[in-house]
Amino acid sequence: MLDGKLVRLREYRKEDISLKLSYGNDPEVLRYMESGIPYPTTLNEELRWFDSISAFKDSYRFAIETIEGSHYIGDCGFNSIDWKNSVANVVILIGNKEYWGRGYGTEAMQILLFFAFNQINVNKVRLNVYSFNERAIKSYEKCGFKREGVLRNEIFRDGKYYDTIALGIMRDEYIGK
Repeated sequence: MLDGKLVRLREYRKEDISLKLSYGNDPEVLRYMESGIPYPTTLNEELRWFDSISAFKDSYRFAIETIEGSHYIGDCGFNSIDWKNSVANVVILIGNKEYWGRGYGTEAMQILLFFAFNQINVNKVRLNVYSFNERAIKSYEKCGFKREGVLRNEIFRDGKYYDTIALGIMRDEYIGK
């Protein structure tokens, strides 16, 4: 487990599945997730995902739990790591909207960056975020991520096209903070 002041990153547990499913199927949460058509996940799909997470060799996935009260509120981790080039793609989701905008996601990301640069020895962490997710962009930049590029009109949501913004942070930028 990796602890901060607000959150703990820990292993997934079977009892997390029902909340993870409800978070992922909330239309407001789903809007920020996949680039494809926002479509609900089934319980069987979630169970298959849970059964597969320990088998991945190029990813690390964590449940995000509050320190106070030990509530499961989301998930994060690296969905792929390019070991040759030392680059990790990071993902994060605070699914419980009660914790949005209160620093929980920012701290979870800071813990992930510590893990990336000090435990699994990557040189760069990167992510993509939709331009309409201003709260997340602010959080990532607070953690030290820099804008690396914009994919114009890359995602269609709510009848409109939006940009996808590529962000990254290098080891020397992280250490220099």
